[in-house]
Amino acid sequence: MGFVRTREGDVRTDVDRSIAGSSASTLGSGLSAGELAEARSRGVRRRRRGAIGAVVAPTAAFGALILIWSVAVRALEVPVFIIPEPQLVLPSLIENRADLWFNTKVTLSAIGLGFGASVLFAIPMGLAIALSALTRQTAYPVLVLVQLIPKIAIAPLFLIWFGFGLESKVFLTALMTFFPLLLASIAGFQVLDERLLYLTKSMGASMWQTFREVRLPSAMPVLFSGLKTSATIAATAALVAEFVGSNAGLGYRLLVSSMYLDTPQMFAILLILTVIGLGLNYIIEAIEYFVMPWQRASRT
Repeated sequence: MGFVRTREGDVRTDVDRSIAGSSASTLGSGLSAGELAEARSRGVRRRRRGAIGAVVAPTAAFGALILIWSVAVRALEVPVFIIPEPQLVLPSLIENRADLWFNTKVTLSAIGLGFGASVLFAIPMGLAIALSALTRQTAYPVLVLVQLIPKIAIAPLFLIWFGFGLESKVFLTALMTFFPLLLASIAGFQVLDERLLYLTKSMGASMWQTFREVRLPSAMPVLFSGLKTSATIAATAALVAEFVGSNAGLGYRLLVSSMYLDTPQMFAILLILTVIGLGLNYIIEAIEYFVMPWQRASRT
């Protein structure tokens, strides 16, 4: 039952292999080949229905929302400069596609660089705080103090320090997404049962093997939850930075459209921001799906 070092230096246990072998033999002896094939077929059909439902249900809900929006605007005779009809949004998006695409790239750059910097620093810092009492006593109070400062109040300082370019947006985005991801990292790396650590030590596992095989996998669900939250905040932070001071980006275009009461273009920009938020969430979910195979097995 102890850890066995293979030639590649990996750590494995004999328990999982013995359990898998006994389960397979029990399944094979208890069910016939036809019953096994039928069970697998039912599983495939169930997964297929789940995948179809995951696409159809949101699409139907979104279509119903657009229908209610269109009917309500027409029935209440709402002016276009207050709320446009849905069919006016898409032509505005197509008509201004070149300008909107340029500003979308600016906003995406701020989101990607700011969120990437937050991931690069928040997760290692969370690990250090979770594992080191000295780091927790020295660095964590300072980080909490920085978090308590309203970020909107810091935004004008960033404009003075870094100007109206991309740098101010990146710094504000990184600052707003850092602390939520830091808290998730600390919680994730502390969620491990201490008895498992004693067990790995008794089996002769090194610190790196314990981290790779036990601590990191147990922290991943909490880490990915924090990543999704921080990704949502990143889009908001980039938009806020462009509101405060910018000469490009979707936030800048949103302010310009509001000055001219161009609500169809404002709704088109909001649609783009919604797609960006959904895209970030789906990207993180896809990464989670591939790096956590045990979660896939438990769901199926």
